[in-house]
Amino acid sequence: MLSRVLTAKPRKIFKHGAKSTFGWSSKSVSASVNYDDFSTAVGFMEDLPLVYCGGHHDHRGRKQSCGSNSCETDTGWAHLRLKEVLRASIGVLGDQSRLGMTEKVVLTGGKIYVLKRFRKLSVGKSEFGKRIERFTQAIVNSKNLVPVTAYLYAKRIKFFLCDYYPMGSLADLLAGSRKHGHTALCWNQRLTIVLHIARAIAFIHAISPAQEKSMQMNVHGNIKASNVMINTDFSASLSDYGIAQIAERVEVLNAWQWRPVSPTDVYYTNVLCQKCDVFNFGVIILDILGGPDGTTLFMTNFVNEIKRGVKTGEIEFFEFSMKEEKEKKQAWQVLDIALACTNKQPEARPTIEQILLYLGDVCNNVA
Repeated sequence: MLSRVLTAKPRKIFKHGAKSTFGWSSKSVSASVNYDDFSTAVGFMEDLPLVYCGGHHDHRGRKQSCGSNSCETDTGWAHLRLKEVLRASIGVLGDQSRLGMTEKVVLTGGKIYVLKRFRKLSVGKSEFGKRIERFTQAIVNSKNLVPVTAYLYAKRIKFFLCDYYPMGSLADLLAGSRKHGHTALCWNQRLTIVLHIARAIAFIHAISPAQEKSMQMNVHGNIKASNVMINTDFSASLSDYGIAQIAERVEVLNAWQWRPVSPTDVYYTNVLCQKCDVFNFGVIILDILGGPDGTTLFMTNFVNEIKRGVKTGEIEFFEFSMKEEKEKKQAWQVLDIALACTNKQPEARPTIEQILLYLGDVCNNVA
């Protein structure tokens, strides 16, 4: 996928809107080319080694790349270079993002990774590497956070690799089932995912010191369903920690090859603070409970009226069936948590530590 992007000539598509300096409509550029400067993308093939985020340094204290021998025993994919990654890209995963594009890569030997390519960075080359490595080191002891495995900063492409999750993201899992009219997750699986996301956020919010130079360590900054990765046992891990402090958000055209942005994406906030992390967590819970339509219902100014309507059965909200009274009770308790998280007054939102206590009561079925 990436190799075709970097070597093929861009196609011209004429629909509507004024022509750009490249000769095609600025509103209808093909999805196969998504670079600011298309002319420099053609023929770009400088083969560079990736840098492994494993704490490996040589005897002089310099960071070693994946081309160094010491990477071999720890990673299993020593000597990994840019060209192999370009050839290994087999498809785009999920929706477009204002921060970048996500792709699936299958390396020699069958090892699968997720590649996240940035559209625009807010830092230079040296700071890029330092931040990725520091953010990765900060979460290495959490099983509910996805660390970066390796990264590369080149003149015309910047990306990182992280673990691939066969079940994909929570957003894709939910969207795929809704498209075909299925219920992908039972209540216990949904509750487990909510709990694991909360644990991931709690780990980040507890990081100390909170500030390191120009980096805010105790905030995620980009929590959304597409960054929640699901394992085959339906455990959940949160990805993209710190990325909001490395990349800039840019406007993205919805080209015909890619699916539209998830309806719930419009509700996420991009403000870098813990209360906004909690708000985004609440949006995810609403999506898990009631889907995009249910989320929209509770994003209005009539929360109490809608909640009464759901209780009386006048309004349908929950998108899954609940067989036992215990499950119904738990679902309502989790809904209350989501509504507290999405309170329009940031100071009224609970802390993630309080949320974990509430969720503990829910799981233990405490009244």
